Amino acid sequence: MIATRVDALCIGQPVPFRGEERSAIGKAPVSGPVHVGREGLAGDAQADRRHHGGPDMALHHFPLDHHAFWREEIGDHPLLDLPGAFGTNIATHGLTEEAVNLGARYRLGSALIEVSRPRQPCWKIEHRFGHKKMLRHILNTRRCGWYYRVIEEGTVQAGDMLEQVTHGREEWPVDRVFEAIWGISEPMDRAQLHTLTQVQELAPALRDSIRRKLENAPPR
Repeated sequence: MIATRVDALCIGQPVPFRGEERSAIGKAPVSGPVHVGREGLAGDAQADRRHHGGPDMALHHFPLDHHAFWREEIGDHPLLDLPGAFGTNIATHGLTEEAVNLGARYRLGSALIEVSRPRQPCWKIEHRFGHKKMLRHILNTRRCGWYYRVIEEGTVQAGDMLEQVTHGREEWPVDRVFEAIWGISEPMDRAQLHTLTQVQELAPALRDSIRRKLENAPPR
């Protein structure tokens, strides 16, 4: 089983972002023990509750490993020095999308969490960094990050270990789920998407979204 050190835990509150729009994508590290509740870390919030947050998107994990890739793409942006640069709650090294399976469970401090879905790329990333084409790079490389639901509440602090407890759906690593739903491959793989709608570990709202996508897709 995989175990990796939690380099940082990050939280944020909604602040002005673009015009009247507010966002909590900017997350800052917090020290000391933090409660892990059903909707995430104590002190964390989301401005757009329609698209972010809730029990199936309680914790966002974005690998610090990807920051080096972004330095190559956009230069040495100061935000890349921050562990919460991408709206990250859990920042680690050594654990990336191809090694994390849908439904896999991890012990986070005394909490138990389960991988629920990849993160869908959002325009706010490009606006935050001031660089176009970042979303295209995410779609191309599947460096998306992922979300957890909380199975058992508990307490965690930076420096604790994130320890894998179960493997989850080994046929559905996060990068494959991401590619199936949002990837740039053509044509759309209807059979693969239909299979995903039957995977109970995948967030129900995302399964419903896939069903609508299939229903609205033009005939082959």
